[in-house]
Amino acid sequence: MKYGFVKVAAAVPAVKVADCLFNAEQTEKLIFRADEQGVEVIVFPELNLTGYSCGDLFGQNLLLEEAEMALVQLLNNTRGIEIISIIGMPLVVEGTLLNCAVVIQKGKILGAVPKTYLPNYKEFYEQRWFASASTHGQDTVVRICGQSVPVSRNLLFDMTGMCFGIELCEDVWATVPPSSLLTLKGAEVVFNMSASTENIGKHNYLCALLSQQSARCLSGYVYASAGFGESTTDVVYGGNALIYENGKLLAASERFSFEEQLVISEIDVEHLRSERLVNTTYAAGVREYAAVPVKHVATELCSGKELVLTRKVDAHPFVPAGGRLRDERCEEIFSIQVAGLAKRLVHTSCKTVVVGISGGLDSTLALLVCVKTFDKLGLPREGIVGITMPGFGTTDRTYRNALDLMTSLGVTQREISIKEACIQHFKDIGQDPEKHDVTYENGQARERTQILMDYANKIGALVIGTGDLSELALGWATYNGDHMSMYGVNASIPKTLVRYLVTWVAESGVDEQSRLTLLDIVDTPISPELIPADEHGNIKQKTEDLVGPYELHDFFLYHFLRYGSRPTKIYYLARIAFEGVHDEETIKKWLTTFFRRFFSQQFKRSCLPDGPKVGSVSLSPRGDWRMPSDASVALWLRECDYL
Repeated sequence: MKYGFVKVAAAVPAVKVADCLFNAEQTEKLIFRADEQGVEVIVFPELNLTGYSCGDLFGQNLLLEEAEMALVQLLNNTRGIEIISIIGMPLVVEGTLLNCAVVIQKGKILGAVPKTYLPNYKEFYEQRWFASASTHGQDTVVRICGQSVPVSRNLLFDMTGMCFGIELCEDVWATVPPSSLLTLKGAEVVFNMSASTENIGKHNYLCALLSQQSARCLSGYVYASAGFGESTTDVVYGGNALIYENGKLLAASERFSFEEQLVISEIDVEHLRSERLVNTTYAAGVREYAAVPVKHVATELCSGKELVLTRKVDAHPFVPAGGRLRDERCEEIFSIQVAGLAKRLVHTSCKTVVVGISGGLDSTLALLVCVKTFDKLGLPREGIVGITMPGFGTTDRTYRNALDLMTSLGVTQREISIKEACIQHFKDIGQDPEKHDVTYENGQARERTQILMDYANKIGALVIGTGDLSELALGWATYNGDHMSMYGVNASIPKTLVRYLVTWVAESGVDEQSRLTLLDIVDTPISPELIPADEHGNIKQKTEDLVGPYELHDFFLYHFLRYGSRPTKIYYLARIAFEGVHDEETIKKWLTTFFRRFFSQQFKRSCLPDGPKVGSVSLSPRGDWRMPSDASVALWLRECDYL
């Protein structure tokens, strides 16, 4: 396992009912295909060596003996490869017949997991042939193919870097599935071999069930169900192969395919462990079921294979997927921002807000949130006071956009130049106005904040902050300048998402003049405009030239905070996500910058104003991120040096 990924597969082989030799050959073929692609664990459908729909043939000794001989053949022919295979077959145990998942590797049978819940309703009547796993105790051992094999529903299989458990078909439909217990006892991935029949609407229900179970258990879930070739006397099998990770579908088969299928993906076990570490409810469940016995089975050590990801690595993890889903998510995000501001206004009985309008993305989004909030509260938009504060670096483009947007949205406009005040301030502190250093820049930012705060006091208003999550992560804000406000509506919105939100509003919720202005703002280079423009009046100070591309920093931030990923893993994923966009040296450079700035700028985040949490990543010192301002970055930079 490399970078925390384990490569898994769900197989749907060709099958002939009651032809064990044919079924073993088809199973073997897919095992070798999977091994060639670096798969570490593969699961097959329920009773795949015999076929699920054998009916009363399960009572025939010949079928049971042939199934065991088929298993012998698989053991012999796969002895030279390291992949772990989970095979479905009937087993006779202490005079009872069990529907089992048999786990094999390198010619050895590691264990057998019987099915616990046997459906005996409608088209299912498994209790006619099989006994439940609960019939036997924890320490049951049976001789299979000349080997002594543990048989229990509470087996956990320990492989290098991962622990997995198994349940069969109906088990996951139970009120309390066995996988719930197995994951509380340490299983990070659950494999389910199934033979679920197809009915109208059942597939969507199944997908929702598996998604929820993997999310509830904070686990990976790999599901393989019987397909074409099973008997269709009364029912049809669709051949579902599904791989989930904490509620997210990673890969799926084609339903009703007439061909064999092999569905492969990688489950990020490190992500799952990170989720469990911070989830106190999971820990409470572990304590509650601590006394329940399980048996651990060690697998063979495997030589590491080169990791080739088949799963998609999203370059913009904060941005919702396209189309209708993006519209729905943008509306939800925007509504959260609006609801947060509305509550603060109602609580304070305040009917006026002050927003600094620069003509940039962040202040634009903040203004749009204010407009929507006032509309929903039935307050006149004149209560929104937009103040534009031209300085030494203000360009005609941003200045014009700021004025045009305020005009088209119908808010109150004020213009207060900061130039003379800053010149006086520089004179007072002995700052050369021709020296464009940090004092020159921050003096302007603090002057603007002072204007906003004092004007808000004058008219009894709240200052609405415009700074976003990406700026807070990098510390790209002037302490006690734009860093401060009375309520920060963008505090949980990363820069990559700000751009999409403004575009979404432009295309869905404003008049034509506002739309045109918003789209031009989206196309304007990101800049604090604290350095004078060039000789052509264009923006000279571009933020991404100084701190790096925001799409990279947002990617780093997401994987660092959401999953606790280390620099080497983030670098590996970023190389895949931004292939052809950013080269390796660029990614390494800005990853190092990210960690250096993130740790050094925590003191700014330790005293942030209130603001609504929107997504799974937040830097609020009162909620999601509590980090000492003096924490050392040495470990992270040291690993960056190895890239």
